[in-house]
Amino acid sequence: HFWGPVANWGLPIAALSDMKKSPEIISGRMTFALTCYSLLFMRFAYKVQPRNWLLFACHLTNECAQLVQGGRLIKY
Repeated sequence: HFWGPVANWGLPIAALSDMKKSPEIISGRMTFALTCYSLLFMRFAYKVQPRNWLLFACHLTNECAQLVQGGRLIKY
């Protein structure tokens, strides 16, 4: 039960570290897919009882990171 959420934090950590890289490596399709994925799982983490705030925070962080990456791609 511990390693699943820990491994899940790899997505936002990778997205945050990619913000320092050139926007030419950003995949629009993957960014869109991860944005949708995090949005859906934020809803799941909020709706499940008891609420899973750690999972919600993970997907909120990833959602924000993916939106920034998407913005960088559009500007590029």
